[in-house]
This record gives sequence, C-alpha cells and structure tokens, in this order.
Amino acid sequence: MPVEFDVRQHVLVPKHEILSKEKAREILKRYKISPHQLPIIRSSDPVVKAIGAKPDDILRITRNSPTAGRAIMYRYVIEE
Repeated sequence: MPVEFDVRQHVLVPKHEILSKEKAREILKRYKISPHQLPIIRSSDPVVKAIGAKPDDILRITRNSPTAGRAIMYRYVIEE
C-alpha cells in the first residue's frame, strides 16, 4: 500500500496560497497585467492538487530568500 505524503511538508516546497478573487484583482491591477501574463502552474502540479486550486486561480508563492529575506511570486493555474 502506498504511503500518503503531503508534499507541502517538504523542506524545499515553499508556501502556496490561493488568492481570493478580490485579492487577485488587486494584484493584477497593481501590476497592470492580465492573468495570462503571469507565469503558469499546471493543475496537475502536486502542490496545486494538495491545496485544491482550480484552473483560473492565482496562487501566491512565498519562499525564503537569503538575499531578499522573503520572495513573493504569483502563478496562474492552467488546465493540464
């Protein structure tokens, strides 16, 4: 039997969050872009599945950075 593993608990996987529709609009407006101009992440990605994100969602990914302290990036979820 396979052992269940939560990929989000791995030390190399940064924090992923689904943005609310309102927060996503704010981010797009701030950067004057459309969702399709963001880097993509596929709906088949293990973290996307683990957090329950769906196509057209925008994710905020927060990772620790030795130079910046904390780096925030955004990804647009697309269909497989």
